[in-house]
Amino acid sequence: MKTYLVGGAVRDALMGLQGSDRDWVVVGATPEAMTAQGFTPVGKDFPVFLHPQTHEEYALARTERKTARGYKGFAIHASPEVTLEEDLARRDLTINAMAQDAAGQRIDPFGGERDLHAKVLRHVTEAFREDPVRILRIARFAARFPDFEVAPETLQLMREMVAEGEVDALVSERVWQEISRGLMSAQPSRMLQVLRDCGALARLLPEVHALYGVPQRADYHPEIDTGIHLEMVLDQSARADAPLAVRYACLCHDLGKATTPADVLPRHLGHEQRSVKLAQHIHTRWRVPVECKELADVVAREHGNIHQSLAFNAGAVLRLLTRCDALRRPERFLQALQACECDARGRLGKQAEPYPQADRLKRCLHAALAVDTASISATAMAQGLSGAAVGQRIEQAREIAVGVALDVA
Repeated sequence: MKTYLVGGAVRDALMGLQGSDRDWVVVGATPEAMTAQGFTPVGKDFPVFLHPQTHEEYALARTERKTARGYKGFAIHASPEVTLEEDLARRDLTINAMAQDAAGQRIDPFGGERDLHAKVLRHVTEAFREDPVRILRIARFAARFPDFEVAPETLQLMREMVAEGEVDALVSERVWQEISRGLMSAQPSRMLQVLRDCGALARLLPEVHALYGVPQRADYHPEIDTGIHLEMVLDQSARADAPLAVRYACLCHDLGKATTPADVLPRHLGHEQRSVKLAQHIHTRWRVPVECKELADVVAREHGNIHQSLAFNAGAVLRLLTRCDALRRPERFLQALQACECDARGRLGKQAEPYPQADRLKRCLHAALAVDTASISATAMAQGLSGAAVGQRIEQAREIAVGVALDVA
């Protein structure tokens, strides 16, 4: 029985990166032998165990055989006879198919270190084509390591898999898991580029794929192409270290531009409401978490108004805050402002421009929240008012407070 450190921990150590989860492969063992040594079984689809002290995952060496379409269509074989090289051969990329023994000796049967130095994402064997999740994983790795290129033969293999319909069999949870991790990577635009290059973007995110080639007004968007603009906005969200909900809102904010009638291009009047409707399809298809889809809807609907809000008076600002539910959900509104700032800076030559709308609206929000609504309600009711009349008094007070905040500026 021999134990090896495998996968990302070996790769990241060679790259000088820290903090990676450590995964282990055990060769020559049985489930009974593992439990006898105090390991706790946790694997549902194949034998995985938790170490009794470190709680790190130890998997028995295994091979896989394709039995059906999709990422679950595998028969798993784990036995003491499976070798380390056989286990590594089923992995996705050569840079993830390295191992290290107890003495620190590296085992690299597929040239992972070579590809690491060459900055190449290359599949290990033809077994890659058996798991469509690997298309998403490569796109996500491209976003994490944006200076890496996908090997031409790997990209061709991915195109063949898409043509064969493999990505159509993916379940929503796995798609969202990989896309969300790609969005949280260093350069999310690379994920879209790789998915587009292999044809998977049109199958998984057709609403996003449709943005490429759609023109915009050059005075507002020097980059012109709406798809390129989206890539730039996503990369701005990464530079801002924005949370997932903000990055997802950036992904969905301009979807409606793909459905602008040809006779009115390059203007995109009314694209905000169309964006909301198209985003709903993505929310449902990939079972997007509530906090992500709610923020995406607010940003898609209101980003144009937020951009134009420098010209708004106190009443218009208060109406904007109300539509965004900012008084009840101030933290979400601050995230919406961050997404809009990424949108404004995701334009050619505009990456470092200030975005005064955010500070102005934050100041107005704080002023509106500071209004003592309980005192106003009590006074109004003492004067015999009730219901909508009390609410009107509160709105008047908030509008005055917002106006003061604007005058102070």
